[in-house]
Amino acid sequence: MSVLEGPREEWRRILHQGTPVWVRPEEGGKLRLGDGRTVEEANATYLPPCDPTKIICIHLNYDSRRVEFKAPPLVTPTYFQKPLTTLNSHRGFLNRPADCQYLNYEGEIAAIVGKPMRNVAPEDVWDHLAGFAPANDVGAQDFRDTDAGSMLRVKGQDGFCPVGPGIVRGVDIRKESVRTYINGKVVQDGPVSEMTFPIDYIFADLSRHITFLPGDIVLTGTPANSRPMNIGDVVEVEVTGVGRISNTVQEAPAPAHKVGHQPTDSDAVRRVALGQF
Repeated sequence: MSVLEGPREEWRRILHQGTPVWVRPEEGGKLRLGDGRTVEEANATYLPPCDPTKIICIHLNYDSRRVEFKAPPLVTPTYFQKPLTTLNSHRGFLNRPADCQYLNYEGEIAAIVGKPMRNVAPEDVWDHLAGFAPANDVGAQDFRDTDAGSMLRVKGQDGFCPVGPGIVRGVDIRKESVRTYINGKVVQDGPVSEMTFPIDYIFADLSRHITFLPGDIVLTGTPANSRPMNIGDVVEVEVTGVGRISNTVQEAPAPAHKVGHQPTDSDAVRRVALGQF
């Protein structure tokens, strides 16, 4: 059955009495466990709604972002990966190292695999997806001057991939929008129809060469206006029809050793972090 077809269905994963459990949200601020008991949603400790073997991301997939970067029209997509240790969850904290200043949000849709995928045609992709979730492709742009474009240290630091609060199917994601909020104010807003390379194209492209396994995540791009977050900011990413994930920015200690490339404040860093193209 296509992930786009209703009825809408949502599952969330929480830590309950020391054990990961799957729950269904209900009206009245309750989460229902599989045995029928309920817990207060406001008191829940969330976990990511999947266990991926890989997290793959696409560059510049929203046309507003491409225009912001003053990039030419795209002919083919390019991709990068985030380590599994970037996974974070609803209400988790985002750590900005004390030696960094450009911790940027990027509101995105996480497309989550439900069945193994290899050489899947675009029209069959929707039958292989488990669902969708809001995500934040967080990046410390202070490291933009290193790693030869892979963005390993920009996008790969611990906790830099919040996904959740749940996984949702039965929503035609092609008709929805992505919005990011900072302290309640909308700072990004882009319709999914603005994607240069649709979700089915991305999976068909990648699955020619890469086997996707259940739980794997593809982050599908961000609209224009990614900007730095400040300590104490509450950042929320909403995917209409799907849900909203919330995280709080806090300061973390700088690395203990001055080994390797250090954060920089170059023109190239500021152009990307602040949108000064």
